[in-house]
Amino acid sequence: MAVAVTRLELDASDLRRAATRCRDAKAARRMLALALVLEGHAREAAARHAGMDRQTLRDWVHRYNAEGLAGLRDRPHPGPAPRLTPEQLKELATIVANGPDPATDGIVRWRRVDLQAVIARRFGVQLHERRDRPVSCADIPPGDRATPDGPAPARLRPPVGAPQAPLERSRSAGSL
Repeated sequence: MAVAVTRLELDASDLRRAATRCRDAKAARRMLALALVLEGHAREAAARHAGMDRQTLRDWVHRYNAEGLAGLRDRPHPGPAPRLTPEQLKELATIVANGPDPATDGIVRWRRVDLQAVIARRFGVQLHERRDRPVSCADIPPGDRATPDGPAPARLRPPVGAPQAPLERSRSAGSL
C-alpha cells in the first residue's frame, strides 16, 4: 500500500516553487518528486524522474509528512568524536602558537609528526599520522595567530643556494 502525502499545506505548484528557491539540489529533487506524486503520477515514475528508488521516495514521504519541507534536507553527520578535550585543545593551541623550544623539543619548526609526539607525551593520546587532525588554525585563538602586525609565518624550507641570474639571450641576426 502506498503511503499518502498527508501534509497538504503546499500543493504541487507550491512544492515546485519551493524547489526553484532551494539551494540544496538533493532537497529540491525530493520536492519535485513529491510534486509529481501530488499531481497523481505513479510512485515508481515519480521516483525514477527524481533519480531514486520507489522505496526511497516512500521514506521521503514519511519524513515530509512528519517534518514538512525541513524533513527533505539531509541531516548533518556528527563525524568521529574528538580525541582531545576542549581544554587539551586550548593547551595544544598555546603550545603551537608559542612554537617549539629547540632546547627541549629538538626542532625549530612544527611538523605533524612532531605535534603527534607532543600530544602522545603530554596527553597520552595516540593520533594517526594521516587520519587525525591534531590542531588547525581554527583551534588557535585569534590573538596568537600570525598577523600583519605580528610575526610572519616560518618558511617550510630554507632557500637552497644563491638565486641564479637569468640567462642572457643571444643576439643573433634573427633577433630584434
